[in-house]
Amino acid sequence: MKFTLKYKNTTEEKELPNTEYTIKDLLDELELSAQTMVSKQNGELVIEDSIINDGDEIQLVQIIYGG
Repeated sequence: MKFTLKYKNTTEEKELPNTEYTIKDLLDELELSAQTMVSKQNGELVIEDSIINDGDEIQLVQIIYGG
């Protein structure tokens, strides 16, 4: 089972390690913070507890701070 990850300027196919793999698990694996990222699953904004399913497209967008 696989999903597509879009992050920065890359798109890659990744294996789902288990059936309860969440956005939070992915962020932890990539050593990214949910506080600095916006997650989209199949084009919809999602929370970090959302489960990633076979065939999903996950897009991670870095939040830019400034002032």
